[in-house]
Amino acid sequence: MDLGIGLPTAGPLASPSAIVRVAMEAERLEYAAVWTFERLLRPVGNTILPGSDEPQQTPEFYRCVYEPLVTLSHVAAVTSRIKLGTSVINAVLHPPVVLARRFAALDQFSNGRAIAGLGQGWMREEFQTAGVPASRKGAGFEEAIAALRATWGPDPVSFDGRFYTIAPSQISPKPVQDHIPILVGAITPKGIERAARVADGLNPIAFSREQLLGAATLFHDTAEQNGRDPATLAVVARANVPITDEPINHDRPFLGGSPEQIAGDLTTLDGKGISHVLFANDASTDLETELTLLQRLANTQR
Repeated sequence: MDLGIGLPTAGPLASPSAIVRVAMEAERLEYAAVWTFERLLRPVGNTILPGSDEPQQTPEFYRCVYEPLVTLSHVAAVTSRIKLGTSVINAVLHPPVVLARRFAALDQFSNGRAIAGLGQGWMREEFQTAGVPASRKGAGFEEAIAALRATWGPDPVSFDGRFYTIAPSQISPKPVQDHIPILVGAITPKGIERAARVADGLNPIAFSREQLLGAATLFHDTAEQNGRDPATLAVVARANVPITDEPINHDRPFLGGSPEQIAGDLTTLDGKGISHVLFANDASTDLETELTLLQRLANTQR
């Protein structure tokens, strides 16, 4: 099982210098990947957050979020091995050919290290700002994935769908990889089943061991039912957890706590179909502590 690190592209540590330091240290410590995510804006007023029916203030964490692919292109220049992934970019907010070209450029500049983690989005204000109806989710998301793959394929590229059209064209540069792996961020049964049909992997949030393993099982079973080999597909779990210097003794979240506690949780996932765990530390206090914790977590896996 590989480990990855969410770069400090939002929150109290977010800055170009911190992003570069974490990326370079993650590569030195032999983490498998670094990850970014997308947030177009933070509404000043209340909005409907995932899992709630009542309008609430959007978390302060989203006040400043660095653009994910520009950030990864910069990180590509200061690293040489580590994979560069998004978890996630909201695909339906972008014209597929534009998004495909941006990922292809990242793959070129990084010599084949891009991973395209994609989601459908949830914030109504982002859909309004992008000029995209929220009804585009579902069928439109699947079609966007198909259009991305068409753009990365041989010229002349053409695509004629319900939502997107690409006239027969030359669209280059192509990715260095034969195809950039596409992960779908999903936690609902319908979303997981969609990922099993159309994606190269699943990127669920890990709320508990039971929920994560249930998502992985549904993903693999659905893939097999659709004639796909589960062994060729990835499950990249996203752990939005506190990583702390001292152990958490009460109400500790799964995959959270001290690096040694996290290592114990990771052993319970061995052989369970989880390919990669991405840690996004939601208890970051200062950069030096963050880097020390990355070192400790890496040491537990050696």
